[in-house]
Amino acid sequence: MKRLIFLLTLISITAHAQQKMVWPHHKKSVIILTYDDALPSQLKTAVPQLEKANLTATFFLTGASVDKSITQWREVAKAGFELGNHTIYHPCTPENDNPTSSATYTTYQMCREIQVMNTLLFAIDGHTTRTFSYPCTDTLAGGKSYISALKQAGLIKYGRLGGDATAIVTDFDHLDPLLVPSYGLDKDTPASALIDYVKHVQQVGGMGIIMFHGIGGDWIKTSPEDHQQLVDYLKTHHKEIWIATFQQAMDYITRSKVKMPLKEKAEKPALAAIGN
Repeated sequence: MKRLIFLLTLISITAHAQQKMVWPHHKKSVIILTYDDALPSQLKTAVPQLEKANLTATFFLTGASVDKSITQWREVAKAGFELGNHTIYHPCTPENDNPTSSATYTTYQMCREIQVMNTLLFAIDGHTTRTFSYPCTDTLAGGKSYISALKQAGLIKYGRLGGDATAIVTDFDHLDPLLVPSYGLDKDTPASALIDYVKHVQQVGGMGIIMFHGIGGDWIKTSPEDHQQLVDYLKTHHKEIWIATFQQAMDYITRSKVKMPLKEKAEKPALAAIGN
């Protein structure tokens, strides 16, 4: 009898784990376009391309980079794009060749900086709920993880990490809202690779997040032509793909998870690859 119960439970768990998320408006999957560091090339190229295609996205702003472009970012927010928190000084581990080292930070200092950035973002767009992108996809301050402190402080609603082209989320029951993986692009990633990633997300009915930096300039750049080809593909397939902001998608997933009976949730890690 115990063996039978075990097998039935296993079948139930497996079946539930394989269920696909039911996305809004009969969409088959969700793609989230994110852009880090508040770069000039994003304002010059990415925003106009997205606006022309009527697509939305999330821009994770670094405070030290917005001093001369606050008015422009305010207009970006008014146009319906999400502005997320990417800290003031972009602190991360020294091996990432970053000007500000997180090795000298305490967890309190890191959370305090995120809090101050929230205040700056509120002054730009007037929103009180904020999402977050870990600088360099690094979660350490002074060599210690600051994730628990960030969670306890309640400063952000969702956090985006890094990852590679395998970072496609399908197990939403066990997705940590503060550790959401994304496809972190290398310099000059071609449109073919970007579109292949989207197609894989479509095939499994999951969620895919793409992490951009420069678009035609700045650093870790994607060419304007490659970015435009991705935008064109998403526009062409907008009836099947939900293009959402990070907060929109995560809010929907969170509400969906609340509706799921707890006894049906599978005990396994989220299907996602997390890396730098």
